[in-house]
Amino acid sequence: MKVVVQVKLLPTAEQLVALRSTLNTCNEAADAVSRVAFQKGVFREYALRKPTYGELKTRGLGAQAAQHVIKKVADAYTALHANVRNGNLGAAGSKRRARAESKPISFRRDAAQPFDDRCLSWQYDASTVSIWTVSGRVKKLRFTGSPQQLATLREHRRGESDLVSRDGMWFLIATCDVEEKPAFGPVDWIGVDRGVVNLATTSDADNFQGRRLQRYRRWHARKRAELQARKTKSARRRLKRRAKREARHAAHVNHRIAKRVVAVAERTGRGIALEDLGGIRDRVTVSRHQRAILASWPFRQLELHIRYKAQRAGVPVLLVDARYSSQMCPRCRHTDRANRPTRDHFCCRRCGLAGPADVVAAVNVRNRARSVWVHINVPDPVAA
Repeated sequence: MKVVVQVKLLPTAEQLVALRSTLNTCNEAADAVSRVAFQKGVFREYALRKPTYGELKTRGLGAQAAQHVIKKVADAYTALHANVRNGNLGAAGSKRRARAESKPISFRRDAAQPFDDRCLSWQYDASTVSIWTVSGRVKKLRFTGSPQQLATLREHRRGESDLVSRDGMWFLIATCDVEEKPAFGPVDWIGVDRGVVNLATTSDADNFQGRRLQRYRRWHARKRAELQARKTKSARRRLKRRAKREARHAAHVNHRIAKRVVAVAERTGRGIALEDLGGIRDRVTVSRHQRAILASWPFRQLELHIRYKAQRAGVPVLLVDARYSSQMCPRCRHTDRANRPTRDHFCCRRCGLAGPADVVAAVNVRNRARSVWVHINVPDPVAA
């Protein structure tokens, strides 16, 4: 399976100038290639080489760097056309789609630039890299990362690495090809219920609460409102930085939750059962003050984190139907909205089973996974 490892670069002042100049030059060249592609209607990588390769060489780019710039532009147009076909930019004639199709794709001056093994070499023992720049080869450029990241980088790095500048810091994002563990046959399942207050609750009654996170997000919402009211360029820049900070924090929290859930499943030999929340924002009606909360937290990201960590550990993951999981009694299967009188409490109107609502929902998810797994593993009578 493909994973990425991000290491932080520690350039000297001279190396920093070379890196910044290289990234700016490559993205200015990408803008030029994009204009040619848009004007000529040529979007394939091979077809773009003839009208653009010579100009890229005159800009000071090496042969491999020029090829990567052309490929980056071609990939950007491939993604744009795929989004148009899939309707992600709206229907034909919509303002958003018309705006995207009416001009060539542009690249930020600090957009990521890919490097292959001809342009970039790693010295793992010395924790340095040698990288091509428009000012010549930069050697002994130091990098750092966690011990786990560095071990993965040393053992599994394959393919290209991206040079990235973010908030004044420099990173290399390397592609690693990690062998997957074969999925084991689970002895049982851990049901996971995802929510807003309790971000994840398992059928073992492990509760990953988000109350502190709610205060953190409300504080950021107030700061966003203050900055939006100013309507200045500096306020917009600060809004972008704040949005990135919130996204990093959300990813960090989701990583921690996913890591703990997968570790418990691997240790106990159980699989992980998740609710299928596809299209939930269209199915669920919430009050006005809850819309921003429901739409802002990346529930899909938590699922993706659990999936890829489970894949590395060989833990099977199963998606089950999410309907009425918090309203159905796991003992008598009576389903009624009145079974959940409050957000936190469940009390069955038929048999009297009571408990935390999120734990009951997680138990229902686990029970549904058991039923689905039995059907999946029924032997084929014809083959028998």
